[in-house]
Amino acid sequence: MLPMSTNPWLVRRILCLLRVKSSARRPFIDERSKYRVHGLLWMCLAQPSLPRHRHRRRSAMKRYICQAVLGVLGAALVVPALAAQAQAGSLPAQAEIVQDYDVLVVGKTTGFRHSSIDEATTAIMALGKANGFSVEVWDPATSPSNKGQPDRTLPSTPFTSASDLDKYETIVFVSTVDGTNNLDPAKPTLLNKTELDAFQGYIRDGGGFAGVHAATDSMHTIPWYSQLTGGGARFVSHPQQQNAVQVVEDGTHPSTEHLPGTWARFDEWYNFTQSPRDSVRVLTNLDETTYNAGGGSMGADHPLSWCQNFESARSWYTGGGHTEASYVDPVFLKHLLGGIEWSAGAVSGGGDCVTWYEVESLTADLLADGQISSQASTQLAKQLDKAQELADAGLHADSADKLNAAAGQVRAHIDRDSPAHDLLLGKVRDLQTWQSEQQ
Repeated sequence: MLPMSTNPWLVRRILCLLRVKSSARRPFIDERSKYRVHGLLWMCLAQPSLPRHRHRRRSAMKRYICQAVLGVLGAALVVPALAAQAQAGSLPAQAEIVQDYDVLVVGKTTGFRHSSIDEATTAIMALGKANGFSVEVWDPATSPSNKGQPDRTLPSTPFTSASDLDKYETIVFVSTVDGTNNLDPAKPTLLNKTELDAFQGYIRDGGGFAGVHAATDSMHTIPWYSQLTGGGARFVSHPQQQNAVQVVEDGTHPSTEHLPGTWARFDEWYNFTQSPRDSVRVLTNLDETTYNAGGGSMGADHPLSWCQNFESARSWYTGGGHTEASYVDPVFLKHLLGGIEWSAGAVSGGGDCVTWYEVESLTADLLADGQISSQASTQLAKQLDKAQELADAGLHADSADKLNAAAGQVRAHIDRDSPAHDLLLGKVRDLQTWQSEQQ
């Protein structure tokens, strides 16, 4: 039986961590999920002071999870029955959505201010009210002509320390232009040094980040920030606003699973200094044949939304959202909601944006640390390279099979008692899930 204080959102979050999909053909805890179970139990029982790793594990949240995790596992046989009751309509409707986690929306600008920032903030607050998160806003006046959102903004900067930012499951930057695109090192950036240190500490401690539209037109002189937003890709130009088509490259992510194969809409379409593809999971790609891309066109490789696991954080970005109409468009809002919830760790899907680059980098780090042999590293690299070739060719089922073989390499060549075993195996399984869901 679940603890009385356990709320529905927390249960959903734990089930997301375990990748639970109740069905008669699939056990409650499959092979891949058992590593998450092991990690949760280890966190709760064996390591009371365990530091946070990939996703948020605040001390308060950790206590909450530890209180509920055994109850959730114990409810394994109850979940399918509850699901059946819910489908039959026999469960009472919830009177209202309880706000179970906090999100910070940053709309502060010191350069050009997008007129849609207020609409974006309103929309995110409404999404939070309907989906279980509360929103605080940091959008102060920065000049007589840039008044921010005085009725909504916090009275002072929340970027005081990593521990102060710790209350937020994710931080959403909405078109936070700061005028540093000329790369003048003397130009003040959106966040000052103290604020940037706090933000970096928050990200490195497992925070979440979601960037909207001109979030890539900010802090151009801070390379770390453009890596956080995605692969060093910074805003460089845009043509006039017009209709265009995005090709959905990954429909398994919570921000794209509702989209058809192509997504046509009206917006302002950004060109970037480079494609972030090599280090992020591309979700949608602009088809430049469907609009006039102007002089700064990027060609066939023009990602517009993407996600990644950066340092210890989940990072998601969408280049859409310039127009005020975006924030009353239900399709775009569902895209935005999926990105916010995923970056907060509230939902899961598509292998959680694990990339080939991420697994290759992890393998190299483990080799350098002596946690994996050179022979095992070489064999694993061959399996991963072949799996990526198959994936790039659209042979996702074959890629998933090759990743299953790669998982076998991990099991065969890494000590199962080593933390590296579960860490690397979990990442390979995430890639396998991604490819399986792409079929």
